[in-house]
Amino acid sequence: MENINKIECAVIGAGVIGLAVARELTLNGREVIILEAESSIGTGTSSRNSEVIHAGIYYQSNSLKARLCVEGKKNLYNYCKTRGVPFKRCGKLIVAANKEQIHNLQLIHRKAIENNVNDLIWLNQNEVYELEPELSAFAALFSPSTGIVDSHALMLSYQGDAENNGAVTAFNSPILTGEIKHNSILLNVGGSQPTKLSCQNVINCAGLHAQSIAKKLIGLNQKYVPEIHYAKGNYFSLIGKNPFKHLIYPIPEEAGLGTHLTLDLEGQARFGPDVEWIKNIDYSVDASRGQSFYNSIQNYWPGIKNHSLQPSYSGIRPKLNGATGTSTDFMISGPQMHGVEGLVNLFGIESPGLTASLAISKEVIKHLRQ
Repeated sequence: MENINKIECAVIGAGVIGLAVARELTLNGREVIILEAESSIGTGTSSRNSEVIHAGIYYQSNSLKARLCVEGKKNLYNYCKTRGVPFKRCGKLIVAANKEQIHNLQLIHRKAIENNVNDLIWLNQNEVYELEPELSAFAALFSPSTGIVDSHALMLSYQGDAENNGAVTAFNSPILTGEIKHNSILLNVGGSQPTKLSCQNVINCAGLHAQSIAKKLIGLNQKYVPEIHYAKGNYFSLIGKNPFKHLIYPIPEEAGLGTHLTLDLEGQARFGPDVEWIKNIDYSVDASRGQSFYNSIQNYWPGIKNHSLQPSYSGIRPKLNGATGTSTDFMISGPQMHGVEGLVNLFGIESPGLTASLAISKEVIKHLRQ
């Protein structure tokens, strides 16, 4: 007779969302195993982003993205303060490059207020210049609650919290197959020590691989597994001294927030992400894309010098909409949606997932078996 281990909660994926969920589960007294296919935490989207703590400005009102970002931002700042996770509330400027873009800036301001982001400040041309002398802008919105965080330190802290409360992390443990049983979900886990787990609850936080995991679950109606689209975001870093103290965002573009300037905690500048639709996961950065970066950046920083950008890294957003579709919300797919008790699939968790991670984890708990 084959050996099957019983576990109360299995979290699939040790990115920032999986680790936050595991932490929240243990705080609620749950028995947890974290199953990660790779050999370390956060190897996917969680470690390949802008590390921005978002204010919650751009998202559709009444969406999960809007609500969980605003709630998560507050939670995240408090968490980082109390746990010593490096962060900086540096603020950001959303820039209208010319008079014609003022209307778009007003729409952004209106949306922010709808999302309970009430701290934005209008700046005229002179006020922008006082803050950032190198910045070319007709006007700007200043978001004082936008910041940056050390995403790896944050994930280590979440992992530490979860494991201190009894969670076990199993690396090199890919999900081979799964099956919905009457009162449990059976997971067939591969790796050097293959095992079978009978789980009361399974939370699929596999990010770019969430759909492929869901498709392996026999007994889950596949109509509840949405198509995934890979939107690659390339980043270029600035060679030389960075003149900016704040994050700089142009008016948003289709599928993204434009080629914006973000900072790391040492004050170094990087630009991106752009949007490159791809079929397969590939993190290489094409140096020739640098020219389009220059062209975009010159709209708000005309003083940027030629040959001052170098390819840096890329990340991939697990989008539920393709190149021609409209932007979609987070999908937290629980039993009310697909009918399987104890199963929660998280699909399309892109930006602002990092900011919203603590709020997302609390949302997930609502869908589980007691």
